[in-house]
Amino acid sequence: MKKYIVAMAGLMSITMISCEKFLEEKPYDFIGNANFYKTEGDANAALNGAFGALQPQTYFGRTSWLVTELSGDLLRVNATLADRDNLYNQTFDENNGEIGNWWNSSYLLINRANDIIKNVPNIQMDVAKRNNIVGNATFLRAMGYFDLVRSFGSVPLILSPTTDLSSLKPSRTPIAEIYAKIIEDLKYAEANCLAENLIPAAAKGRVSTGAASALLAKVYLTKATTTAKEASDYTNSLTAANKVINSGGVYGLVPYADVFDVNKENNKEHIFSVQFDLPPSVGNIVVRMNLPSSLTGTASFVVEKSFEQSFLPGDIRKDLTMKKVAPSDQYAYYSKFADPLRQTNNARNNVLITRYADILLLQSEALNEINEADPNKLAGINAVRLRAGLLPLPLTLAALGSKDAFIDALVQERAWELSLEGHRRFDLLRLGRYQARQQVAFNRTVADKYLLFPIPLAETTLNPNLLPNNPGF
Repeated sequence: MKKYIVAMAGLMSITMISCEKFLEEKPYDFIGNANFYKTEGDANAALNGAFGALQPQTYFGRTSWLVTELSGDLLRVNATLADRDNLYNQTFDENNGEIGNWWNSSYLLINRANDIIKNVPNIQMDVAKRNNIVGNATFLRAMGYFDLVRSFGSVPLILSPTTDLSSLKPSRTPIAEIYAKIIEDLKYAEANCLAENLIPAAAKGRVSTGAASALLAKVYLTKATTTAKEASDYTNSLTAANKVINSGGVYGLVPYADVFDVNKENNKEHIFSVQFDLPPSVGNIVVRMNLPSSLTGTASFVVEKSFEQSFLPGDIRKDLTMKKVAPSDQYAYYSKFADPLRQTNNARNNVLITRYADILLLQSEALNEINEADPNKLAGINAVRLRAGLLPLPLTLAALGSKDAFIDALVQERAWELSLEGHRRFDLLRLGRYQARQQVAFNRTVADKYLLFPIPLAETTLNPNLLPNNPGF
């Protein structure tokens, strides 16, 4: 994927806040079927354009981990900026620019995916290749809607590409319908994308059938905690997770340091990642933002003190996650992502969306929900702990404690294992610990309104069909 050139710069990039501009200008950037979507090359170019939508700083190049980590309990603002301060302090509102970026970039990705899903099936080409391209697009659309529904709740479900100005004021869709479409899309991707070991080296970063299974596991677990829940959600999550875990060695754990080694990316632990590289490709700014100024960084963020102090003795992840320039420094900085070849803002570090350790922990979570007395629930979490140098959790229910105590163990283990990888806000919400962790970490009482992001003011101003906003906003 890093070798791809984003050839679809002309693809229509629908974002809700751009409606006003569309009203002022002729929409020259709409691509018609008369001059595109004729060949296999066109299909691949369109897919490159969809993947290219993931890379800007307003999406997975920066915004994604700001909205998911700053509103958690592991990352601390060190350089004041209003949008980031408001996320960190749980005072965000409908004017927050990063929340606006999250909304807009998600819909840009969805629109590009919709374009592919509609038009590529009409191209005369090898059927398996064609279905693989469409499967990649359905995965990307599902990922976009999954982020939207767990961030904002009910949002517009748009399933056709925007080709004119007649449908720019959609209404919000019930979350049950959104989750149904997400699952449908991921099942299509699971059935039609290539297996990981069959993806050519030059195409690493494309979606595999395993990536679809992995995301399905998390979708079902999350759905089970919403008003859209169904009795089969936890067993469906377990089934999806087990497809990845029982992959016959296609996926597996690697040494923890190798997970983040920029020279060992796309290894068997990396199930799906957004690809970055040095110019002329798109670089990743995350390294510079977390480095202190003495190491030519911007010192924008530091490690939350309570998280630094939470690691158990012998856990190798602490030294591989954070460092201090001097022992006397009050705060450590995140060293988890590093690139010795970094060029100012541009680093080669991919953004990890799903990796194998995450799926092991999701398996334990699903098993705990299905049957808290099942000792098999310890397999996933203990595999992750053993790699980190920790003793396994006790093998008896009496020693381990209640179902709720096991959730606490998962919350902590996911923090140690997955910090700064864009999971924390969603983990705490799914596991029912969001407000409790804010209270413990910051002695802060967080109102229920902050369990969802508000729909950005720019969107509700242009489209009153999005109102009322989420409760409290």
